[in-house]
Amino acid sequence: MPAGAAPSAPAGAPDEKVSILIVDDLPEKLLVFRTVLEELDQELVFVRSGREALREVLQREFAVILLDVNMPEIDGFETASLLRQYKRSVDTPIIFITSYADEIQTERGYSMGAVDYIQSPVVPHILRSKVRVFVRLFALQRQIRRQANADVAIAAAEAARRVAEANDRRSALLAGVSHALSGSLDFDITIRAFLQQLLPRLASSALVLPVDGDAVGQSAVLAVDGGEPIVTPVLRLDATIAAALYTVVSDRRRLALPSDALAALQSSCGRADTPFVAALVLPLLNGARLHGALLVAATREDQRADWSILDDLAARVASALENARLYGNLQTEIVERRAAEAELQEEARRKDEFLAMLSHELRNPLAPIRTALEVIRQIAPAEPKFAWACDIMVRQLHQLTRLIDELLDVARISQGKIVLSRDRVDLNAVIAQSVETVQPSIDGREQRLRVTPFDTPVWLPGDPARLAQIVSNLLHNASKYSENGAEIELRAEHDGNGAVIRVRDRGIGMDAELLPRVFDLFTQGERGLDRRQGGLGVGLTLARRLAELHGGGIEAHSEGLGKGSEFALRLPCMGLVRNAEAAPTPAAPDAAPHCRVLVVDDNEDAALSVAALLEMEGHATATAHDGEQALVAAANFAPEVVVLDIGLPLLDGYQVARRLRASAPTRQALLLALTGYGQHADEVAAIQAGFDRHFVKPVDPEALLACITAWARQRGDAPEAGTDRRSGLGRGSA
Repeated sequence: MPAGAAPSAPAGAPDEKVSILIVDDLPEKLLVFRTVLEELDQELVFVRSGREALREVLQREFAVILLDVNMPEIDGFETASLLRQYKRSVDTPIIFITSYADEIQTERGYSMGAVDYIQSPVVPHILRSKVRVFVRLFALQRQIRRQANADVAIAAAEAARRVAEANDRRSALLAGVSHALSGSLDFDITIRAFLQQLLPRLASSALVLPVDGDAVGQSAVLAVDGGEPIVTPVLRLDATIAAALYTVVSDRRRLALPSDALAALQSSCGRADTPFVAALVLPLLNGARLHGALLVAATREDQRADWSILDDLAARVASALENARLYGNLQTEIVERRAAEAELQEEARRKDEFLAMLSHELRNPLAPIRTALEVIRQIAPAEPKFAWACDIMVRQLHQLTRLIDELLDVARISQGKIVLSRDRVDLNAVIAQSVETVQPSIDGREQRLRVTPFDTPVWLPGDPARLAQIVSNLLHNASKYSENGAEIELRAEHDGNGAVIRVRDRGIGMDAELLPRVFDLFTQGERGLDRRQGGLGVGLTLARRLAELHGGGIEAHSEGLGKGSEFALRLPCMGLVRNAEAAPTPAAPDAAPHCRVLVVDDNEDAALSVAALLEMEGHATATAHDGEQALVAAANFAPEVVVLDIGLPLLDGYQVARRLRASAPTRQALLLALTGYGQHADEVAAIQAGFDRHFVKPVDPEALLACITAWARQRGDAPEAGTDRRSGLGRGSA
């Protein structure tokens, strides 16, 4: 602020001072003006040139300007002319102060916006009075201007308040609708909850006509203020209203009902008291899917105030109805899937039961055939044709037994019931056993098998029977898909990761499509109508699953059709031993003692054939064909060994075994289960019932005789009569 300016009061205060600009180049005249005007108690701003005056006008607004006419550089007239070019000072009163004023000069001053001329020297009270008038006028104008600004601000605030209240109502309504729509995924419940949110805030009556795809519903959900939503047939609505709903559904656009349709709508909604003032129909669209039409009707104008959000509400309810539709479809799909899964599980259970029963029923006739063949081989004359015929029958019987075992293993695979025994196994012995198993089949097709075993024994913790099954399945597969006279190679080697057994053939090979599926259940390569390869398509599946149970795996390789195949079995091994560390060959055992053996089977041929085989070895035998006969025969015959079938009439084999264990004469007897039930659960049940061993039909006669012989020798070596003669005999299936 220039020197001589009085301090200003705070803006907006009741006694706020106004500014007065005094422009004169003479200091003594400025002092006079100060003396004369300070009585007004306003802000006095003194400057000594036109330039300084212009600068002050740019910074503040003045109530009046006292301007000397005669000044150097820019005189008073030029300064006034420049002041009138500024927006802030275009209307500011200017009083010229001059020592001389003629008519020409006065005319010029008034043309530039001057309001008065004052002769110098000034008369104090005249100058003070004139300036006071302009000060009061300026203060009044400022007060009026501020009042107008305050009114505008109040109006703006009121408008903002109304907008905020409207937004609050909209937000609360949207939040309430969203909460109601999220409360359920049921289609009908969603519609009813939505209609209850609309009333009475947005409408006095509302209706939803559902649409499912291209099908328009025959019933609509109607809500009237003060009541619960009800379902009403569309046919009961007025034709005009129904036509409006169908138009919105067809055109997928909003439609305002004309005034002449409001009375019909009022009748359809059952409202005879208050007439509707407006009604609107909107489509319920979610993307491209139409879920229905929404009709809202208002009896009050204030209900229509927020109808601008109806499009948003319609979109939200359409989205909720889409979620309800998807959830309903999902629930239906889940129910159908569960029903299908239950049906599949039931089919799998029936299949497993059928396979188990089928294998049992097939094993029963095979058992006496196998035993009878062994009897024939032992008593037949040394005639080559007899030997040839017996060999054929034994080979085919082995083939039937293998197919039955594979059939039963299908159920075991699906249920994960293949259980391994864990022994220390020499893989060279496994290879030898596998080759012995498939050699008759290979010889029958005049094929050549070249075997290269491990150069050093390789030991593995595993199930010797299952390991032999893996290798024999690979060899059998190689033989099946190779031509007669072809060469098959088995090569065993060990690397840093374990043992590897490779089976290579030069047969039909596999194409790129079959190779990834070769280990799938029931998968086979192409075969002709003669089906000369045979098999059930489970051999490789079994082999791979058994290999995985041993911690290994099987890989298949083929360069294409006609180029043969190679299967590599990889197994983790315990380690290598030198030939010198191999166990010494045991001495030949002494002749086994003879025993009294009771054979129990409801198949008479099976019982008699086993008895005949045992009698040829010098054992005394007796037979029985049901559970009660078995108990009577045991009491009279006092057997030392009982070969007992499980599936007996009257009393089953488990019950008979428990009673034999409870009877003093047979408490220490060797109980052997000989049955067609060969699953692991059957073996466990047999051991729990008191059996010592569990043999599956058709039993290998040599295995049965060896078991009895080992038990008889152990019994003869027992130091005391009271020793449990079964204690040293390993239990398990054979």
